[in-house]
Amino acid sequence: MPSSTPPRTRRVRARREPSLRVAADGLAEGGAVFDPVHRSLDLIGDRWTLVLVRHLLARPRGFQELRSRTGIAPRILSARLRQMVANRLVETVPAGGRSLYGLTDLGRTLEPAVREIALWWVRHIMRAAGPFKETTAASVVEALPFLLRDERTAGVRITYELRLTGKGGGVWVIDIDDGDCRVREGFAERADVRYTADARDWTLLAIGLMDDREAVAEGKLKKDGRGGSIAWYFHQPYSPKRKERGDAK
Repeated sequence: MPSSTPPRTRRVRARREPSLRVAADGLAEGGAVFDPVHRSLDLIGDRWTLVLVRHLLARPRGFQELRSRTGIAPRILSARLRQMVANRLVETVPAGGRSLYGLTDLGRTLEPAVREIALWWVRHIMRAAGPFKETTAASVVEALPFLLRDERTAGVRITYELRLTGKGGGVWVIDIDDGDCRVREGFAERADVRYTADARDWTLLAIGLMDDREAVAEGKLKKDGRGGSIAWYFHQPYSPKRKERGDAK
């Protein structure tokens, strides 16, 4: 005999649409705000994050090297690196018996942002902020890509080799290629121009505390090869001794 009890019907709950909370005055009430600048700075807006990215763009580096290059206190540096690893900007790279810190593919995509921030300071602040008296040859050489003058390097292809002796010295290759500049450590397979100088003298030249023509005349700077002065292609820091010259010789 069939049951007189009606079949149980399945209750279907109405689907709740996500709510959008906006205050009466049109301002956000809280929660996750859609703002690309805001969201980007959540990940990279810390004081040291982009500084560390800048130093890792050339190659992976160890903890102590990053500390000496940036001056970050050890505890803060350790915390920042952990956070950058968590945010997938940095990864550990095995190197022999130790680990270095290197940029991930995501971290390397920050290079244009780092470059634009540096160029903003170079174009609008640098001259008024000088003179600069505390730096190293390596710091200045590695900053060259951020000092490049686009209007003078379009269509230019030239390779410089910089050989610096004495404390803080080394050998670097500076390639300028149609508005782009790359710096790497080591010797050039073929250099158009080769500079040789003491590291301290070259640093004084680079930051404007020594005149380049005087340095050549006094034997402090030696130039070999055919090509214009490297200074022609870069924004120059504070320079009390000379005005920018309009030639590339």
